[in-house]
Amino acid sequence: MSNAIRDASGITERECEMNLDTYVFSKQPGFVETKTRKAFKQAVPLRTVVLYCYDPRAVNIPRAVAKALPGEVYPGEIVLDEKGRKVASTTTIFAVVVAGGRAVDSLRSITVAQHLFGVENIVVVHHTYCGATSFTPEGLVKAFRDEQGVDISALYDCNNIAIADYESSLRRDVRILRESKGTPKKAKIYGYLFDIDTEALTLIVEDNPAQGEETQGEKK
Repeated sequence: MSNAIRDASGITERECEMNLDTYVFSKQPGFVETKTRKAFKQAVPLRTVVLYCYDPRAVNIPRAVAKALPGEVYPGEIVLDEKGRKVASTTTIFAVVVAGGRAVDSLRSITVAQHLFGVENIVVVHHTYCGATSFTPEGLVKAFRDEQGVDISALYDCNNIAIADYESSLRRDVRILRESKGTPKKAKIYGYLFDIDTEALTLIVEDNPAQGEETQGEKK
């Protein structure tokens, strides 16, 4: 950006000269929403949403899930067209990364994934030694008030802020996902615990619309 000149708003002249509509699907000539949606489904075979924590140590969770669930591919390969443009992918897993891997922060992403690609499985994964187990909701609220001068006590449901017990948190998150109107009704929902050191997955809860909810203790 050595030759770029920033104005008072922080936008470079180069950025001002760009036609940003060029990169918006809905602004293209002849855009038809239903056809574009169909093209998305054909370009990327995504079928499984994996929700997990943004802890850098948890980065291999999608790979572990791909090994645990039959037929999953992650990270897959990017598909290029004849002009070298990235137009598709072979992955089947859509990763959603949020603090603690808590379900409440993933609901909109799941709805969008269903619309664009179709969702068959939703996997929520919590991991051992998670930072979300190191504080309480009350402690977080108090610290924010003391340090930021803001009361956030009514901002979040206290049951979704921290993790006090892995089985309880996974059962709650699976229930939140199932009860959300934006979750596809036929999607299977799994709750796993990921061992941050061994990278083993343990299935804690499974919600299968065809079979009902059941608890497992199997490691993957």
